[in-house]
Amino acid sequence: MKRYVIYLRVSSKEQGRSGLGIEAQRRDIAIFLERYSDVPFEVLGEFVEIQSGADNERPELAKALALVRKHRAELLVAKLDRLSRKVSLIASLTDDAKVALRVASMPNADKFQLHLYAALAEQERDFISARTKAALQAAKARGTVLGGVRDTTMARNVARAESAAKGAQKLASVVLPLKQAGKSTRQIAAALNELGLRTDRGAEWQAMTVKRVLDRLGPT
Repeated sequence: MKRYVIYLRVSSKEQGRSGLGIEAQRRDIAIFLERYSDVPFEVLGEFVEIQSGADNERPELAKALALVRKHRAELLVAKLDRLSRKVSLIASLTDDAKVALRVASMPNADKFQLHLYAALAEQERDFISARTKAALQAAKARGTVLGGVRDTTMARNVARAESAAKGAQKLASVVLPLKQAGKSTRQIAAALNELGLRTDRGAEWQAMTVKRVLDRLGPT
């Protein structure tokens, strides 16, 4: 029988009190268990952490991993960044022979793919941070007074644009060959969904979201 230990994490006490984020993670995990898990299965326990993803010392994660190792279960998280935002921690777990890791939003991903995704995500966050700082410094050099709502919005828009561009590049090796083979955006969306891939927001692919990716990649 397949056994799971569920780990949920939010990054602030306020989220922990309100339940924001936790219910969304439980929803994604429920979808995975219903559609992708081997049956029968058993959930041995659920652990909830209220702590930053940049911290490695997490008591609830330690308890979850101890249970995983004891029963040779799989650690099940909704998204990879709910486990950690540090590629070093992800790498240590993917290298641990006694830990099987399963991510609900990437149901078919193996350990190598999860490690690679974590490394790319960390690079993307570093790049977005550097690009945002550069944009704010350029605005300040032009005499713009920083710190207001407008500047916060500008920084957020820069970050979103960079994130979208990086996300498109990650998918280039999949979507471009399909496009060159004459597949429609609807057919490409279906292929991405069959691979277990999701958009940055965790949603299934649609023809319109595929079109946006292709537009960002430019003419081929």
